[in-house]
Amino acid sequence: MAGLYKSDYENPVIRWIDTRLPIFSLMQKEYGTFPTPRNFNYFWNFGALALVTLVIMMATGIFLAMNYSPNTGLAFDSVQRIMRDVNYGWLLRYTHQNGASMFFMVVYIHIFRGFYYGSYKYPRELLWMIGVVILLLMMATAFMGYVLPWGQMSYWGATVITNLFSAIPVIGQTVVTWLWGGFSVDNPTLNRFFSLHYLLPFVLFGVVFLHVVALHITGSNNPLGIEVKTPQDTLPFHPYYTIKDSVGLCVFLIVFAVFVFFVPHTLGDPNNFIPANPLQTPADIVPEWYFLPFYAILRSVPNKLGGVTLMFASILVLFVLPWLDTSPVRSARFRPLYRPFIFVLVLSLFALGAVGAHKPEGLWVVLGRVCTAYYFLHFLVILPVLGVLERPLPLPESISRPVLGPPGGGGPMPAGAAAKPMEKS
Repeated sequence: MAGLYKSDYENPVIRWIDTRLPIFSLMQKEYGTFPTPRNFNYFWNFGALALVTLVIMMATGIFLAMNYSPNTGLAFDSVQRIMRDVNYGWLLRYTHQNGASMFFMVVYIHIFRGFYYGSYKYPRELLWMIGVVILLLMMATAFMGYVLPWGQMSYWGATVITNLFSAIPVIGQTVVTWLWGGFSVDNPTLNRFFSLHYLLPFVLFGVVFLHVVALHITGSNNPLGIEVKTPQDTLPFHPYYTIKDSVGLCVFLIVFAVFVFFVPHTLGDPNNFIPANPLQTPADIVPEWYFLPFYAILRSVPNKLGGVTLMFASILVLFVLPWLDTSPVRSARFRPLYRPFIFVLVLSLFALGAVGAHKPEGLWVVLGRVCTAYYFLHFLVILPVLGVLERPLPLPESISRPVLGPPGGGGPMPAGAAAKPMEKS
């Protein structure tokens, strides 16, 4: 028989488990002594916050599913029963309802950090692409979850969004019928969406696990956008970053609690307090706030197929972002031309969110088309051109140099070194 794995833990129970299944040693290696760049700022908290929010959403969702009835005649009333009669049902539902918004909020900030600091560049291309898959799974899960309360906005939102697939040539209407499970949004649709909404978070959790594995293989990027070169460039993950993440988590939970306990309906739509009525169309059919920029892109093209194509392209373009950005420098700190463009991109996304929340008329139509055009220009034209025209600032010699200061003098690398490609180590 093969010898047991040797464990150094003093606790006999932990040592007994660890010699047979070295899970504690693995955790110590990956989250205790794991070397991490010493110059992380608070933008690096949002990955951990996203994971915590996912766990909260899964836990509350499981308990909500125990009391929910996925039937068009019972769904709306079952949600009201959860709110009124189930012990702490109101807390579960408000946490789950606002947790979706919190989840997208921290993920969008996490993505912005990737844009700003070039976290999608070599050798982290696959890590970034897995992150885009996570975003797509989040969107699918959130859309299906929004249908479950079976209010007016749930019903009509499901009708409008699923009808978009009818724009696909030849097979479009067949796809819509398959999604509905019939010839209209009805009980089979609700059952399918409930099943998938329950299942997809577990798939999402598995993809997040792959994301973390890929991160631990390539190592984390950092605000300077340069690779680790010396032992002085890193710190053990624990206790330094567990404490820093804990501070960020406390602030995040306070904000989360404010929404849950004081303004739980601020991010929702009042029409969803009205039971679904297929015979009465709401005056405005508006998705949740985190879908509004993509909804605005969809409406910026008068042609249905063109709008659907642009909407999906706005996300799919992120898959090829590592190859569209041709600059050899990662961080926007050292890219004076790139920096203003990234903030213009953020402003255009906020503007698209405002456009998506208003009727497509007047100035909103023009603004939506301009911002949509800039969104695609940023990725398809500006980034490749900047890589050729931009002259980056000098990069520091190492991560530790700006943090600890050079021993006995010294300074950053010569200006010419910034133009060299990133090392592929």
